[in-house]
Amino acid sequence: MTRLAIDGGAPVRATPLKAPPREIGEPEFAELRRVIEAGVMNRWSGGKLVDEFEEAFARFYGVGTAVGSTSGTAAIHLAVGALNPEPGDEIITAPITDLGTIIPILAQNAIPVFADVDLETFNMDPDDFERRITPRTRAVIPVHLGGNPCDMDRILAIARKHGLMVIEDCSQCYCASYRGKWTGTMGDFGCFSLQQSKHMTTGDGGITVTDNADLGELAKKFGAKGRPLYTADGARHYHSFGFNYNMTELHAAVALAQLGRVKGVCESRTRSGELLTSLIGELPGVHPQRVLEGCHSTYWFYAMRLVEEEAGVSVGRFAECMKAEGIPCGVHYIGKPIFLYDSLRPKQVYGTSHYPWSLQDPEHAVRYEEGECPNTERALREMITIPLHESYTEGDVRDIAEAVGKVVSGEW
Repeated sequence: MTRLAIDGGAPVRATPLKAPPREIGEPEFAELRRVIEAGVMNRWSGGKLVDEFEEAFARFYGVGTAVGSTSGTAAIHLAVGALNPEPGDEIITAPITDLGTIIPILAQNAIPVFADVDLETFNMDPDDFERRITPRTRAVIPVHLGGNPCDMDRILAIARKHGLMVIEDCSQCYCASYRGKWTGTMGDFGCFSLQQSKHMTTGDGGITVTDNADLGELAKKFGAKGRPLYTADGARHYHSFGFNYNMTELHAAVALAQLGRVKGVCESRTRSGELLTSLIGELPGVHPQRVLEGCHSTYWFYAMRLVEEEAGVSVGRFAECMKAEGIPCGVHYIGKPIFLYDSLRPKQVYGTSHYPWSLQDPEHAVRYEEGECPNTERALREMITIPLHESYTEGDVRDIAEAVGKVVSGEW
């Protein structure tokens, strides 16, 4: 029996494992110099790099259109804006997500509806998704949590059956493969985040992709205030309503350089995540986030459930022990389903009104209450997250596995 570090034993790592800052260097500086030397930092004032980045990202993903924006939230808003739902229409999404998935729905006066997750993948359960479809449902936003692809075959089949748009939230999911296809390319839209912690970053930013030219044009206009165009008389013509989500030339410069890094980043994380699962997947009480057959996650983080009755240790105690062994570890992720937070549960986001929820028939109104998504509640109670980084070596991953085994079984 090996004594745990928290109880005075030697830790697995004398120096705690810590991910270095994101790799940013000469390629990014070189692209930024182009912008500074040109003296133009706005695409509509003669800038070229936003166009270059959008074209390069579209080629990288094999789609017809990519639209840069200011955040992952904005990227989803472009897609929802292109859908242009009626006030009170419903959009189904997952309850384990960031508020950035929900803001665009409410910004368009639609109502977010939450389908429960599969207990093993932590992603949207297709059966529960279909159960929550009503005559007012217009779209579904599956969230590929932590880089793990959703069950897209079933989600797409259900969506097509009911005439729904599919908007993939790929904020945590670059370059992940689903049975030969990349996440973000199967739905009507794929939406990506460039926030600091993502697989590729500009500090903040977003990208929306589609292979539908008409939808792509609508998304472009929506993110550029209806895209004011100039005619021969010099007047501005605003053709439709929209928001100002224009990506700057500076962000596009960094994004161009980061695009050259992202595939390697994702491949490294996939190797590390799959190795870790192979090492800990049979330990008692340890249930790694399941990756569907024929798919590969790109592990924005490594997630698993720890079942106390099987592992002999609580989630909180496990995390404390892991940190003592020199391995960073988080518990419960977002804590509870996103709709149970005060930002959504009271159904009050516009002043003192309950709009758009007030448009629903009270007898059939969406409920934001405990028990609505039981798998989600259990998954979050039992969830452990371990950071992965593209710089981790095989030895680093084996240290993580050794620490997990030591804490769960008391030996390795």
